[in-house]
Amino acid sequence: MSETTGAFAGAAGPFVHPALFYGDVEEYLAGTVPFVREALAAGAPVAVAVPGENLRLIRDALGADGEAVRFLDMREAGRNPGRIIPGVLRAFADAQPPGRRVHIIGEPIWAGRSPAEYPACAQHEALINAAFQGREVTILCPYDTSGLDERALADAHATHPVVIPAGPGPQRGSEAYDPEDVVARYNAPLPPAPGAGPGVLTAAFDEDGLPVVRHLVTGHGERLGLAGRALENLSLITAELTTNSVVHGGGSGEVTVWAEAGHVLCEVRDRGKLADPLAGRRPAPPDQAGGRGLLLVNLVADLVRIHAGDGGTTIRCYVAL
Repeated sequence: MSETTGAFAGAAGPFVHPALFYGDVEEYLAGTVPFVREALAAGAPVAVAVPGENLRLIRDALGADGEAVRFLDMREAGRNPGRIIPGVLRAFADAQPPGRRVHIIGEPIWAGRSPAEYPACAQHEALINAAFQGREVTILCPYDTSGLDERALADAHATHPVVIPAGPGPQRGSEAYDPEDVVARYNAPLPPAPGAGPGVLTAAFDEDGLPVVRHLVTGHGERLGLAGRALENLSLITAELTTNSVVHGGGSGEVTVWAEAGHVLCEVRDRGKLADPLAGRRPAPPDQAGGRGLLLVNLVADLVRIHAGDGGTTIRCYVAL
């Protein structure tokens, strides 16, 4: 895999990324609705991407002013945290005319996120700072102090350079801000895939075996219960990841497929080194040839977990049954 360094260099500048802490509905609306109204009054484009129940609160509070806002249910648009930067935030910001500061409320972490999802959420929040460095964009991220655990609240201080406390009080700089540490900390080895047994497919592949392994994985996914678009997504995920392994990961790899907790999981391992933490999270320029494999995987999978180390890269994708 190609290597890029200094992803967080210069991540301050015109980009503004505060965490808003709230403990109840009143604090939530007090922190979000004025943010939207002030942006609209300045003629700025505004998007609100939060869980559906909070989306309704903001929309109802805005009334007619909400007609000028782009609303997205983060439970759907951001189910896979790896999809949020390219498919939600950048998709909105890049579509706006130049010369205007873009304002977005993004709430990717809520009570009920699964233990498998949370590490990808924390990495996403850290990587926003690199993805938007130098951009005239403000992204306000609400955090529910009554519903989230201490780890999530502590990580919010590490991934946001500015924090807004719950209740009355001015915003302040975060002394714990260290997004690179968060990205590295959650790049831990993934829980091991199951060994050989009923319901588990494991297959090695190289360039000559790409069509065969795609056929094997698709057939196994169907036996595990996938159908329709979900089965098509599994086939696409397999094709993109195995091809990346051949091209960038040493020419070969191994795929394992199994069912777990309402999902079919497809894991691909190879000897490549994925050194760019934003790989798969940048929208590809229209004139770029190739380079869309991991981006496509993020856009169609329900969750993508990655462990990149000196010994190789493991990418685990979840497709809901």
